[in-house]
Parts: sequence; structure tokens; C-alpha cells
Amino acid sequence: MNQAIPRALKVLALAAALAAASSASAQSAGSWLATLGINKITPKVDSGDVSAPALPHTKADVNSDTKPRLAFAYMLTDHVSAELDLGLPYKHDLIGDGAIKGTGKVGSSEALPPTALLQYRFLAADARVRPYVGVGITYAYFQKETGSSQLTALLNTGGPGTTFKLDNKFAASFQLGGTVKINERWFADATVIKTYLKTKVHFSTGQTQDVKLDPVALSVSVGYKF
Repeated sequence: MNQAIPRALKVLALAAALAAASSASAQSAGSWLATLGINKITPKVDSGDVSAPALPHTKADVNSDTKPRLAFAYMLTDHVSAELDLGLPYKHDLIGDGAIKGTGKVGSSEALPPTALLQYRFLAADARVRPYVGVGITYAYFQKETGSSQLTALLNTGGPGTTFKLDNKFAASFQLGGTVKINERWFADATVIKTYLKTKVHFSTGQTQDVKLDPVALSVSVGYKF
């Protein structure tokens, strides 16, 4: 009996230590989460027509691109977090569509879309699997727009090379994701972000074009809890 009490106390002390360690490693209030992975952005394009003078129904499509993604999240509470998504510029090729479908690449542009999100994470802070949803704002910054010889042939036949500029825009973003705990510090993360983005193209020849890009971003990452 006398020996059983010290053993029981040791077991209780060990259990308390494990509980404290588990709490410290949880995605709880005050924790910082950093994730690094691969992100693919696929625009879901709804293109308007290039304004006159241009061939009627001259439209455009946009190819996808994949780049590294870095994100930082801070746990405001055990369930609510704020996240900032960063990364390298994505390079997207613009492809002829509508009346000029099949003409190939008409230009390219780089897009840098930093995104700030407010998230709600389900289940307990120390759960092995934690799904989450988020809502936020994306700032789409476009740079290095380059027109091809095909674009010049379409809009300025026989003239100097046609260039264009895309308007930078703020847009609403919605997120669905989840994390899976690997150990006390490391976790895997997967997320999809839908952004509702509409912009305008300004061509050096004077024409304009409204384009809904509405990209979907799909990423898988490895994360670390500080």
C-alpha cells in the first residue's frame, strides 16, 4: 500500500507533464503556424470581347501556373486564426479564345496575389485533424505584361508591337482546408482558395477588354507550429 501511493503519484505527475506538453504543442491561442508548399492557380475565365475596332467576339483564356507558397497564421483563439499567404509571382500565358480560338498565345503576365484571411478551425486545439474555413481579401498585382507577335497581328497589323496593361484589383477570397498533425510541432496542410476577381485589359492600340479571372488556388504544404 505504501509503495502503491508513490507509484500512483508518479503516474499522475507523468500524466500532467504529458498533458502540459500536449497543450503546448496544440494549435491554441497565441500559437504561430508557418506553412511552405506548392500552390497551383487555375483561372476560371469568363472573357468579354475586345472593344472595337477588333474582330467581333475576340476573347481570351488564361493558363494555370504553379509556384511555391508561404503562409503565416496566428491563433487569435483556440478556433479563430488570421493568415497571410505570400509567394513568388505566377506567370500566366494568355491564349486566344472566341473568334480567335486556336491562334495560340497572345501574351503573358505575372500576377502576385497576396491574401489575408480570417479563419475558423474546427475541433479541439490538439486534435489530430483540424478542418477549417476562411474568408478574406486578395490584392491581385499584375506586372511584366508582354504581348506576342500574334497579338500585334490581331490588333495592329503592320504596325509596332502591341502591348497591354492589366488593372490591379482587390477581390474577395473564400477558403476551405485542413491540417493533419504529424508530431508535436509538424503538420501537413491542404487548402483550396476561390477568389472572385474581375479586371480590365488596356491595349496600347486603344482597345479594352473586361475579364473575369475567378481563379482557384489549390495547395499542399508542410507546416511548423512555433
